[in-house]
Amino acid sequence: MEELIFASHNRGKIAEIKQMLAPLNIKVLSADEINLPDVEETGTTFEENAALKALTIAKLTKKPCLADDSGLCVNALGGRPGVYSARYAPNRDFDKAMDKLLAELEKSGNADRSAYFACVLVLGYPDGTYQSFEGRVNGKITKQKQGSGGFGFDPLFAPDGYEKTFAELGAEVKNKISHRGRALQKFVSYLHNLK
Repeated sequence: MEELIFASHNRGKIAEIKQMLAPLNIKVLSADEINLPDVEETGTTFEENAALKALTIAKLTKKPCLADDSGLCVNALGGRPGVYSARYAPNRDFDKAMDKLLAELEKSGNADRSAYFACVLVLGYPDGTYQSFEGRVNGKITKQKQGSGGFGFDPLFAPDGYEKTFAELGAEVKNKISHRGRALQKFVSYLHNLK
């Protein structure tokens, strides 16, 4: 595979995917770069949403397409925001989303701050078939935002085994241990097996 469409307009995700696939010499073109439309996420699971995006764009471009759906699942909030992570606050403003999450956790009175990030990557083909790859990382929600790196809920999430949040750990560490990094490792293994 020499070229791959990545069905995303999220600059943070695009940068992560390009960085992680660079050693494989795969040219990654984002939906942004080739003016592809946003595909509405109408699924109720990460896999449904990722498959919807990957297959829609694969059929449109007649090329293999990689798409992801991911989110933060907070145990004290019954797994929310989950698949609705990007829509948790108005206009996808994650600063407001983080404030809302901290307020909800406080209001719940639940001392459990455990959470996990989940990601499902789907490689969709123009013929309508697809492969999915799942990654997950457990951790906890910090009491306040920490760090300026990363994107989304990264300043609130400290992965198990670390005192720092994803926003403080830096891209190299995050990409190795993150939910997306783990899903991508499975995807890369799949590509190696195709050879």
